[in-house]
Amino acid sequence: MTAHASVGLWGLAWRRLRADRVAMLSLAVVAAFLAMLVLSASGLIVADWEDEVGVNYAPPGFVGAAAGSAASAVMPAAAAQALPENLFDPLADDIRALRAPAIDMYGVADPLADDLAQLGASGVAAAGAGKRATLPFGADKWGHDIIKKTIKGAETSIVVGLVSALVAVGLGTLFGALSGYCGGVVDDFFNWFYSIFTAIPSVLMILAVAAVLQQKGVVTIVLILGLTGWTGPYRLIRAEYIKHKAREYVLAADAIGASHWRRMFGHIFPNVSHVALVQMSILVVGFIKAEVILSFLGFGVPVGVVSWGSMLNEAQNELILGRWWQLTAAAIAMAVLVTAFSLFTDALRDALDPKVK
Repeated sequence: MTAHASVGLWGLAWRRLRADRVAMLSLAVVAAFLAMLVLSASGLIVADWEDEVGVNYAPPGFVGAAAGSAASAVMPAAAAQALPENLFDPLADDIRALRAPAIDMYGVADPLADDLAQLGASGVAAAGAGKRATLPFGADKWGHDIIKKTIKGAETSIVVGLVSALVAVGLGTLFGALSGYCGGVVDDFFNWFYSIFTAIPSVLMILAVAAVLQQKGVVTIVLILGLTGWTGPYRLIRAEYIKHKAREYVLAADAIGASHWRRMFGHIFPNVSHVALVQMSILVVGFIKAEVILSFLGFGVPVGVVSWGSMLNEAQNELILGRWWQLTAAAIAMAVLVTAFSLFTDALRDALDPKVK
């Protein structure tokens, strides 16, 4: 009769996750976004996202070419002259004077006015030559494909979310372990430090750190979010270390001469690592949204780097012109990822909870 090895915590958690269809579907969506990030970062896809493949503000293909697109936005002088007049318009005389041929200070009409108007019209036509009038999901004001731009923006936003969460959870775990295990003066110091950070509203704290660092960039955003987001993991990890440091397996490790560092991270941390993992998955969602807000407010990525936040920042001016496709693409991509990550986080927390059968 063969003895069967008992299933550990992670084996039980994986068994619960596989039984949850919503969790597995969310995991598949998150994995697809991460695979897209790797392919984009390696240059295998959307490496040409900056190419001007369409005319300015090219509409989506399912909408059709718009009559008011940028390719026809500049109206030749001859067409402007043919516009009907409104006899009751109080500005009719002024508009008529503007439509008249350009006259210099000596009262002589400019003989090159018509030629210059034709050159301007031909220049617009030449600028749009070879560019597509429509794209699958439209183009921005420079003619960049919105789908490729959204995928490239996902790379920046997801990297910021993952690395910032890793920094925040790393700091929170280290501080919480030292505070909960050592106690005494060390615990008092970290509690005082924690109270300072939590006494200031998180939005003001983020903006204050952004104003101090000043320089824009992905690294700056990671530092801003990581240095201000460690308080949540710290509070939970500290409580777990206070609970576990007096248990029998830790006392046994002390009896055989294990060092404090080994007891903290070799014995206790594996038993509380699920808390850090769940906190990291929660912070990834929050930091992706925080990056979007920072970029929207102008504290985010610099010019030349695209993210979902910078796309939303550009879209606020495009909405006035009726160009809604960039806003829609960035919003849908962010909503799908955040929703999938949130559902997976809830399922992971339930799967790692030993009280849940």
